[in-house]
Amino acid sequence: MMKLTREQIAVNAYLKLLQSKGMPASELYKRSAFLDLFAPHLNEKPLLATEFSMAVDLIIESISNEDRAEKVSIAREFYPFWMQDIKTIAVFNSSYHFDFASIQWKPIPSSLDELSNIIEKSKLNKSEEKSLDSYMQTMLENGAEETVIDTRSKLAKLILIKLRDAPVKNNKTYRMAIDIILPVFTINEIKQLFLTVVSEFYMHWSKNI
Repeated sequence: MMKLTREQIAVNAYLKLLQSKGMPASELYKRSAFLDLFAPHLNEKPLLATEFSMAVDLIIESISNEDRAEKVSIAREFYPFWMQDIKTIAVFNSSYHFDFASIQWKPIPSSLDELSNIIEKSKLNKSEEKSLDSYMQTMLENGAEETVIDTRSKLAKLILIKLRDAPVKNNKTYRMAIDIILPVFTINEIKQLFLTVVSEFYMHWSKNI
């Protein structure tokens, strides 16, 4: 019997958990098909957030604009499985729900100017600060420059603010907020940077919800 790779084991664990949550076969297939393309970019790479982000950046280039947010969401969910982060997987398991028909909340769309104003004027609560501080500390430990940390932390703060009024805090409402924010960024480089932050920041946010 052929030995499974590290990535194949992670993919199987991710899909098995989703199946246990009642996800339909069509949705499982969609995720499996994407991970078949994405996972090879991670082969033999060190288990580092920077390596994962680079792999996301590579695969996103081959995906149409309208599908990118969904695929980044899948990659974000898969991240702790690849990282073998048992604690985050446990959080993911306890908070993941597939049937979201009861969720009526929709984030309110904003213009780029409005979003910039929100970032500058809004203060974070203790839970939000903890998530953001964790993200900034990880970037610092990975050798990110001060300007990079400042820019990415502002984008992460925007996500936190958008999620503030969500009736529940889980992977679905996280993705709903991202889907609302994303169209505001019309410059492709900024949009790609935001998608990178979306992927990187999720694990820090999910640990503090």
